[in-house]
Amino acid sequence: MQTLPNWNEDTCFIPINENLTLAGNLRVPPEPAGIVVFVHGSGSGRFSPRNQFVARCLHNIGIATLLLDLLTEQEEILDQVHGHLRFNIALLSERVLGATQWLFKQPEVAHLKLGYFGASTGAAAALVAAAQQPRLIAAVVSRGGRPDLAGDMLEQVQAPTLLIVGSRDEIVIRLNEEAYAHLHVEKHLEIVAGATHLFEEPGTLEQVATLAGQWFTRHLASQATGTTH
Repeated sequence: MQTLPNWNEDTCFIPINENLTLAGNLRVPPEPAGIVVFVHGSGSGRFSPRNQFVARCLHNIGIATLLLDLLTEQEEILDQVHGHLRFNIALLSERVLGATQWLFKQPEVAHLKLGYFGASTGAAAALVAAAQQPRLIAAVVSRGGRPDLAGDMLEQVQAPTLLIVGSRDEIVIRLNEEAYAHLHVEKHLEIVAGATHLFEEPGTLEQVATLAGQWFTRHLASQATGTTH
């Protein structure tokens, strides 16, 4: 997997409410075809090398990206000890919604159709957030995700959804299959041969990036721009 630098030069600060501001990295290529918000989970954040890799690949095909920390530094410290916040899907999805509304106020991307790329528990948060704003989210991709944690909200998702799981991640495959059955939208479950949960095997993360890029290009580009959010 290619090593990518931290994107500190693109740091932005996203007010979620009066008491909470989250850090993110927004990158916008020339004439972007859409924008994708990365929703991290399970103790990860905007500097995840795997999600940075996928974000760079999307940027290279003309899609803007927002890498986002869903937890503050203090919350990350607590979560490393207790591990409870990463599974608080309601809290995480609320913050995804807040970041989405902030994006729609940024002139350089406000006109773009938007997708979510969720990893691990972040996939559930992305799906819950998508279900709560069905007219605004054009596509969702999950990498090694836990869409099952979205629960009853899965049936309310209207965005076309791609679930990507490694063939050696057997427990997560089963959980994705169960969630897949509750999605009533255009959907696809892709099993990447030879991959484990983190897609660390040679070439597997590149396959994820290619699959995500194709899904987002298809569904973001097929939407009319200029919609009032």
